Amino acid sequence: MKTSFTFEPIGVARTPFDEKRAAPRQPPAARGVRGRIELFPGHGYEDALADLASFTHVWVLFVFDRAHGWKPKVLPPRARKKKGLFATRAPHRPNPIGMSAVRLVGVEGLVVHIESLDLLDGTPVLDLKPYVKYTDMVDDAGDGWLAPDPIAAWSVSFSRDARAALEFLASRGVRVEDEVRAALALGPEPHAYRRIRRRGDAGTLALKEWRVDFRVAGRTIEVTAVRSGYRARDLATRADLAVHRALEAMRA
Repeated sequence: MKTSFTFEPIGVARTPFDEKRAAPRQPPAARGVRGRIELFPGHGYEDALADLASFTHVWVLFVFDRAHGWKPKVLPPRARKKKGLFATRAPHRPNPIGMSAVRLVGVEGLVVHIESLDLLDGTPVLDLKPYVKYTDMVDDAGDGWLAPDPIAAWSVSFSRDARAALEFLASRGVRVEDEVRAALALGPEPHAYRRIRRRGDAGTLALKEWRVDFRVAGRTIEVTAVRSGYRARDLATRADLAVHRALEAMRA
């Protein structure tokens, strides 16, 4: 039996997600977000893509190229205790191969347009396979340790000031509301996947270069402010932080 294999990517994914923290955990968390898979020329892939557009969804097999090393037990976002690696979808694996079922928007030459995706920009793609409902959907499939949901979703709301800040950022091409909701819906406590500092009934979520202040009442988390994560001296001296300065000026 052959004990090792070598695979060459057939193409690369182009998506809005340029860093690990920005990527959704599963495709449904990025519903409606569009991207594409660009297949490499010179391999006859144009013919290989024939008839794929007749399907509505496609399996994308890819490499977690920014995941290094692995551990037998990991702490998934929806768990409070570590689970066996093979009972999770963690990207750090002995063979870092991922698979996602995404909506197929269309095929144009060597470009496969997809929607509702969870791949990082530049992800190497190994293969494409059609999602076939009668074979791939299992009606009586169970959810394992995820059933019932070990961490019931928290309700997330936004104060008027927080909503104004989000709308201001969105008007300048910075959209973070979905990421804020996804992070806080898992709860207000610190976690390996959530950079949170608690202060009694209040706390702050660090989301990339932004800071999200919130308060907790029962099972509801209200976001009270969305602000820059940079210090005042950086805001005053760095030319690349114009959006941050504008946000802080609006909040003043």
